[in-house]
Amino acid sequence: MAQAADAARTVILTVDDDPGVSRAVARDLRRRYGESHRIVRAESGASALEALRELKLRGDLVAVILADYRMPQMNGIEFLEQALDVYPGARRVLLTAYADTSAAIDAINVVDLDHYLLKPWDPPEEKLYPVLDELLEAWRRSDYRPVPSTKVVGHRWSARSSQVREFLARNQLPYRWYSADEPEGQRLLAAAGQDGHDLPLVITAEGTPLVAPEVPELAAQVGLATTPTADFYDLVVIGGGPAGLGAAVYGASEGLRTVLVERSATGGQAGQSSRIENYLGFPDGVSGAQLTERARRQAARFGAEILTAREVTGLEVCGAARVVRFSDGSAVAAHSVILATGVSYRQLAAPGCDELTGCGVFYGSALTEAPACQGQDVYIVGGANSAGQAAMYLSRGAKSVTLLVRGPDLSASMSHYLIQQIGEAPNISVRTRTVVESAHGSGHLEQLTLRDVDSERTELVDAQWLFVFIGAAPLTDWLGGTVLRDERGFILAGPDLTADGRPPADWELDRPPYHLETNVPGVFVAGDARAESAKRVASAVGEGAMAVMLVHRYLEQS
Repeated sequence: MAQAADAARTVILTVDDDPGVSRAVARDLRRRYGESHRIVRAESGASALEALRELKLRGDLVAVILADYRMPQMNGIEFLEQALDVYPGARRVLLTAYADTSAAIDAINVVDLDHYLLKPWDPPEEKLYPVLDELLEAWRRSDYRPVPSTKVVGHRWSARSSQVREFLARNQLPYRWYSADEPEGQRLLAAAGQDGHDLPLVITAEGTPLVAPEVPELAAQVGLATTPTADFYDLVVIGGGPAGLGAAVYGASEGLRTVLVERSATGGQAGQSSRIENYLGFPDGVSGAQLTERARRQAARFGAEILTAREVTGLEVCGAARVVRFSDGSAVAAHSVILATGVSYRQLAAPGCDELTGCGVFYGSALTEAPACQGQDVYIVGGANSAGQAAMYLSRGAKSVTLLVRGPDLSASMSHYLIQQIGEAPNISVRTRTVVESAHGSGHLEQLTLRDVDSERTELVDAQWLFVFIGAAPLTDWLGGTVLRDERGFILAGPDLTADGRPPADWELDRPPYHLETNVPGVFVAGDARAESAKRVASAVGEGAMAVMLVHRYLEQS
């Protein structure tokens, strides 16, 4: 009976802007599947997304989504990309004319397209039903049931509430947000026996209330792995950005027992990017979250363990073992280590910013805050790709976006394609040679004082949103004197260790360090934490893969 009930609630959704075609598709679907599935049709991408969200709120299941490619305002690929966020498990089909088959093939990279059908699909018994039968069967075999979501009750302008929401979002964990001032939020507080003084309140999908939880407790309660299953591995990867994920995928796929340790959420800075458009194989771009989630699932499929909310505080050499120590006093050991800790955004030194962090001042893209910026004036500090990507993303809904750049222009650190896009966006302006002098607000950001670095003139502007993307501070202080670093904290490796033709002073092997190997044999570095690295997603992934190749070489000779 439960299976029959599930089938009765399962939806097949079709969207086509041509009413005649829309009705014809729905008619053919009902004829074959009407008794066991609900057939929902829409005549635009926007109305189809609205229907999907309503179905989601009701807890209905969506098995297959069919979308026409050529639709105005939002084409089929754009619609399916957004539908992926609502129902990631639904099978996706693109209806296309013969002339658009190349677009359909490209969509395989963008939205994990399951199939494309050429119009017309007559007779459906030969061209439509066999495809859908196969997709429905694949969907039934998958873990398609919706995951009950976590509930978060907090204040809109609360730094801790913002941090919890960002942690859940970056770890791809579904949650619903409730303001503590609204009736439903108050009902949840009362049900948990809380008066609202200690926030946020997190209620897990199983109904467990957590009051102002710290990240490790939250991670464990929402189902993230936080404890290694073994004491010794072939490879420990520290950091879950593109370099670390690349190393985990290649390490695990090539037979190394691999564990990846991440202090917050996989993806690093790239995972917070709203749109990456220059990554190989994604001609229409891909969000950092999508790229990260695919890489994480790929690493897990090959058998890599992924630990979240574990802070590494030390690295020790114990004979042939490399011991990684955690902040709670525990440790894990391995034959080899890859340091892929990446970098963090530098803090804005302007008065008022520290007090307002999380309350209008955000470091990184803070994509969970983007919907609240609709119709607002947004300021972004920074002139590199991450700032440009955030500007383009926020400009979709914000009234205006102002980029504040200390330098004379954007060309020094931003890719040409982004500079062009920003120049063509009507609601984005760039103020060069301008810095934030101070931030003002009571409880949340209200105003900024801006200073022209040439004239020293200041200007007070109204602002509720400030996103900061300045500089890159390597997350390497915990290494102490074990691993050699340059004066800025970036890790030295390979040729940088032998600039004078001699190996490091404490180097004991009869060979020089490998290209990505540090002064500690068997400890490698990849990605942004390496001195003189390229600071691009593709190069980080490549270095992660290369580091694994060098790990194999090290293990063979040990």
